Amino acid sequence: MRKKEMMAMLLAGGQGSRLGILTMDKAKPAVAFGGKYRIIDFPMSNCVNSGVDTVGVLTQYQPLTLNKHIGIGMPWDLDTKYGGVSVLAPRQTEGEKGSWYSGTANAIYQNIDYIDAQNPEYVLILSGDHIYKMDYAAMLDFHKKNSCDVTIAVLEVTMEEASRFGIMNADENDKIYEFEEKPEHPRSNLASMGIYIFTWKELRKALLEDNKVHPDSDFGKHIIPKMLEEGKTLFAYRFKDYWKDVGTIESYWAANMELIRTLPEFNLYEDFWKIYTNSDNQPPQYTGPNASVKTCIVSEGAQIYGNIEHSVISKNVVIEEGAYVKDSIIMEGCHIKKGAVLNRVIVDQDAVIGENVNIGEGENIPNERKPKIYNTGITVIGSATTVPDDLKIGKNCVIYGHTTIEDYENGALKDGGSIVKEEVAL
Repeated sequence: MRKKEMMAMLLAGGQGSRLGILTMDKAKPAVAFGGKYRIIDFPMSNCVNSGVDTVGVLTQYQPLTLNKHIGIGMPWDLDTKYGGVSVLAPRQTEGEKGSWYSGTANAIYQNIDYIDAQNPEYVLILSGDHIYKMDYAAMLDFHKKNSCDVTIAVLEVTMEEASRFGIMNADENDKIYEFEEKPEHPRSNLASMGIYIFTWKELRKALLEDNKVHPDSDFGKHIIPKMLEEGKTLFAYRFKDYWKDVGTIESYWAANMELIRTLPEFNLYEDFWKIYTNSDNQPPQYTGPNASVKTCIVSEGAQIYGNIEHSVISKNVVIEEGAYVKDSIIMEGCHIKKGAVLNRVIVDQDAVIGENVNIGEGENIPNERKPKIYNTGITVIGSATTVPDDLKIGKNCVIYGHTTIEDYENGALKDGGSIVKEEVAL
């Protein structure tokens, strides 16, 4: 088989538990972003813009939404006969028991046969849950120029943040001589982005050897330290543009809000590096005669009759006359009825907010059930949730399911309160 220069393996099976009920029924890479996109669209688009035409997407947690979104890869021009996109779920092979992916490197190990079938010289390992634009071809040129076995994309973080990342210690030429996974006392601020280029023959050997020792094999904990110890050539590839881990409710909300700026730091409108997505043809957006729209992103098919300000509105959203939405994210198919007022609210897809409901006013009291997740004043309404008319709902609240007026004490939900009508992971 003809050797392929580089292919990508995109790790997209994570739950993203810090996003609370936004990932209740879908993996983090499938969460909506910026009105019309999903988080996975960014690394997928980076691949096609970088000339990487073979992508394996590794799924595990709640994969249905992600599988439907990716399809055969047509939006990213990856519906090709040779290469293209393949969705790779955990599977059983002959003579072995099936098992879940138990670590980042273990997930790649379980797909060695798929990679061998592509016959690549280099393998690009990506995470499916970050927002950024990056030319992987330039990173590959760096890898080849320095005759690397491994190249790790890094960015400089503050020393206060460094303990949250895998940290490189490198010489003046960026050759890595030490790697520390989430060190308590970091000696450098060069943080791993979870983006690696491996020379395949070296990675393949390392995966086979490490699997004998670590069934939960992980790149940061096992593979990279082992290759460094064996004297392999590892370099840090410095990335200095926009990169955002939208792993918390606050960071997810803030990253969406940043898109609304007149000159956003992260520009979705560049022709030379487009972000592609699986988006059905929708009717045009409609703004009613009495509507007011101030500094918002409004997607196709949305019908705006009320007032919206500094918000991200997805496709097929209806906001009735007299409603007021500010500093909020309203996802696909939601219906905000007349007189409703929303301030710093995330509403997941297909939810209905009743008439004269007031959400987001009150004190910043952390959520009573999940204070580490909901603690920055943002209230989250789950997918397909119904909120009845004439209610007052405070900050850091969580609501999920078809709720009725009887679920709310005295017609209100206090700051930090939760109403969950089904057993779900908050």
